[in-house]
Amino acid sequence: MKKITIIFLLVTVFVWVGLEVTNYLEYKHLKRNWDIPMPLKYQPLVVQGFYKIFPPAIKEPVRAMKPIIYLYPTSVGKVKVQLDYKGTIVADYPSYDFKQKGWEVKAYPDGKIINSDGKEYSYLFWEGSLSSPVNYDLSTGFVVKGEDTKEFLQNILSKMGLTPREYNEFIVYWYPRMKDNKYNLIHFADKEYTETAPLTITPIPDSILRVFMVYKPLENPVEIKPQEINSFARKGFTVVEWGGTEL
Repeated sequence: MKKITIIFLLVTVFVWVGLEVTNYLEYKHLKRNWDIPMPLKYQPLVVQGFYKIFPPAIKEPVRAMKPIIYLYPTSVGKVKVQLDYKGTIVADYPSYDFKQKGWEVKAYPDGKIINSDGKEYSYLFWEGSLSSPVNYDLSTGFVVKGEDTKEFLQNILSKMGLTPREYNEFIVYWYPRMKDNKYNLIHFADKEYTETAPLTITPIPDSILRVFMVYKPLENPVEIKPQEINSFARKGFTVVEWGGTEL
């Protein structure tokens, strides 16, 4: 009888430890990808009673969605792109090197990139989840009907200085996410974005354009001061980046 009791207790402990380890590993996966506090289901059983009374707040992650970086050097050569993102990189292509915080590639004047893996790429892609919220200034911008978003983006991105190839890839990614909204409030962030994702590029580019669209779906139009848009002049070694986020 004692042996049976001991075996039962050992099995119970083994199962309990297994569940706790599984919960913790699953939480670590979420933490790495979303940067959230440990939800109640992942708390050790011995402290769940406390958290039922004082549940932890879960932050909504702030995503930088599909920033992609084009490189246009004046001649073929090695380029090192370091991204010191203030959060967690959750997706990358080609692979982001966490040791050097970026990529080291062979870049061509036409935009072609040969990565350290020997494969060819059209640009550097990454997505991230910020570790803290950003207060985007939406006092200026544009309110656009969802059905008119495609034409608006064509015009505004062309005015900014994106090439047809660049703004076409922008629109193909973002338009499906925006077209069914009744209205979209659109703002193009400046330091609010660049300070959260500093880039260090070697050799130093002669010109760099970083476009980061912030948009918010609306049920009804609102009055907003139009945002001033400057045209970008390409000269010498040029770097262009675009990305965005939905609020």
